[in-house]
Formats: sequence, C-alpha cells, structure tokens
Amino acid sequence: MRIAIYARVSTKDQNCELQLRDLRTFCAARSFTLVREFVDVGESGAKESRPQLNELMAAARKRQIDAVLVWRFDRFARSTKHLLLALEEFRSLGVEFISYQENVDTSTPLGQALFSIVAAVAQLERDLIMANKTVPPTILMTKEISLRLS
Repeated sequence: MRIAIYARVSTKDQNCELQLRDLRTFCAARSFTLVREFVDVGESGAKESRPQLNELMAAARKRQIDAVLVWRFDRFARSTKHLLLALEEFRSLGVEFISYQENVDTSTPLGQALFSIVAAVAQLERDLIMANKTVPPTILMTKEISLRLS
C-alpha cells in the first residue's frame, strides 16, 4: 500500500518528530510503502487550506497514494466538517484514511462502520440546522415554552 504521512504542528517552535517517528514505525511494521511525508509547521488546524495539506490532497487526486496516515484526527483537521469533507473525498478517490492514535482505518470493516456513523451524525446535525431554519419562529417558541412547563 502506498502511504502518505501527514503531520502538523501549530507553532514554529514545535516540531513533528514524535508524530513522524510513530508514523514511520507504523508503516515499517506493516510493510507499507512510504511515498511522501507532508509536514505543515506553524499552521493552525482550523485552516482548511495549508500548504502541505493542499499538496497531499493534490497527490490523492492524482492517485499517487492509496492511503493517508495521520497521528491523530486533530493533526489533520480541527473541525468535524473539514474532516468529513476530506474523508468523503478520499472515499470517492479510493484513498483510505488511517489515524494512528485513534486506531481508525477506513480500509477495515470497523473503520468503515465508524466513518459511516460519524458521517450520519454530521448529516443529522446539518438536517436539524436546516429544519430549524424552515420552522416558523412561533412554532419554535411554542415548543420551547412547552418544554419549560413540563
């Protein structure tokens, strides 16, 4: 399996060596082929556009990798929305996603199930937000009042 490692730290005075050491060891133990390491230093995880993350996504779109390996979800994305959008894109490209610390691997049945559950919860959240936008405010107020009285 052709693997790309993605590592990130938020400030320039930090380094990614701990992340990279663990991820390299993980690759070696599983006989994965490490294609490239994408490392963002001094980049906030809240930003959806980061230089090395953008290059990683381009490599995935060019089918240069089979899987992305990260140390933890929050090293890849801080928001659930960003994580889910990226995971959905990886799925459409046939690229697996592995999180070392959380022990989630979308190439396994359990990893796929977990991804499906997280995606379903995110969809429910979006649907509830949309439902609240379409319900007249008077009905929402009535529901709120009745909840307070009960």
